[in-house]
Amino acid sequence: MECTWKTVLLLVCTSLAVQYTAIRSLRDSVGRPCHVPGHCHRRQTKQDGWRPLCEESPLSERTPRSPPQKHILLFATTRSGSSFTGQLFNQHPGIFYIFEPLYHVQQAFANSSSRLRHGPERRALLGAYRDLLLNLYSCDMHFLESYIRPEPQDHLTNTFFRRASSNALCSPPVCPEAIRAPGEPNEASCPKRCQTLNLTLASQECLARGHVAIKTVRVPEVGDLRTLSEDPRLRLRIVHLVRDPRGILASRMGAFAEQFRAWKVWNATGRRPRYVDLAQITRTCQDLAGSAWTGLQQPTWLKGKYLLVRYEDLAYSPEEKAKEIYRFVGLEMDEKVRSWISRNTNHNASPAERNYKFSTTRDSRTTAESWRLHLAFDIVGAVQRLCNNTLSLLGYKLVHS
Repeated sequence: MECTWKTVLLLVCTSLAVQYTAIRSLRDSVGRPCHVPGHCHRRQTKQDGWRPLCEESPLSERTPRSPPQKHILLFATTRSGSSFTGQLFNQHPGIFYIFEPLYHVQQAFANSSSRLRHGPERRALLGAYRDLLLNLYSCDMHFLESYIRPEPQDHLTNTFFRRASSNALCSPPVCPEAIRAPGEPNEASCPKRCQTLNLTLASQECLARGHVAIKTVRVPEVGDLRTLSEDPRLRLRIVHLVRDPRGILASRMGAFAEQFRAWKVWNATGRRPRYVDLAQITRTCQDLAGSAWTGLQQPTWLKGKYLLVRYEDLAYSPEEKAKEIYRFVGLEMDEKVRSWISRNTNHNASPAERNYKFSTTRDSRTTAESWRLHLAFDIVGAVQRLCNNTLSLLGYKLVHS
């Protein structure tokens, strides 16, 4: 039978009607849109992820359809200047910066950190690290809920580690109260004025900013990041921050007095206690050298994705090195970053700021070389013997007097 134009039109209309009915039924099955910002998340489950059901709410208007464009990892070791360096990303209005999210994973793996270097515990912990980083780079902040203690309820938490170190988490819309108290977030003001963190809002703000930068000191070696580096969903750029091991030790002694009590006795008396632990600084040097060697060899999986930055170079020429870092990650350095550098690298810190172990306000040149004034020469000599290869590889000179 020959089809007429009327027959074709009837078939098209019938098909459209069937599709409309199916879509409306599906929409009714998940519930009608709510119009109260911040309450949509209460109907979501972990399987749903962060995606909002309230497509007509004002919050969804901030969420772009495209995923984050740049994925930046600040890879460092404890007391290497990573809090200071992380601010170079945190100050950029287009970057969603997260400070040490892997802390929550490490805490959930109770007592695993002491066995991190060997066996199934190490593989399990590193696997959890990689899974979390991948999800955070996709702006799925809800993935953290399995590790935060106590576990968030309705995607709300008061125990997000160092929330105040992220401008995005302490500013509107994630922190609506910040509208009433404008100004640069800090460790004291953010928890008071922002209070509970809504992880759904954080996920949406992450997408709205367009780029994600994460800082961590908990991954031992850059080789542990190979799976992430090869993941086609990411445009990963690894900024490997290193520091003179003598400076790292001096900083750790000042920040973690109880843990480094034997070192402080040695430093004060000039006599080395029998119980002083040399293993930690030895492992630090091994990890520094191993990661730097891997990165500088430019293996295929890391080529074009790795930049080695010495903290001392950044401290002496902060704006110049910051520009180099931004060129590497493929972004323009915002004027807010320049302003922050100017305010925070030529500063005579107050006693309170000097005593705060995570302070990022300092005279950067003095800080970089302060170990020369604070470490006994006997300790410096011990570190140089333990870390001779690391110092040589990274271009640090030995001292002999």
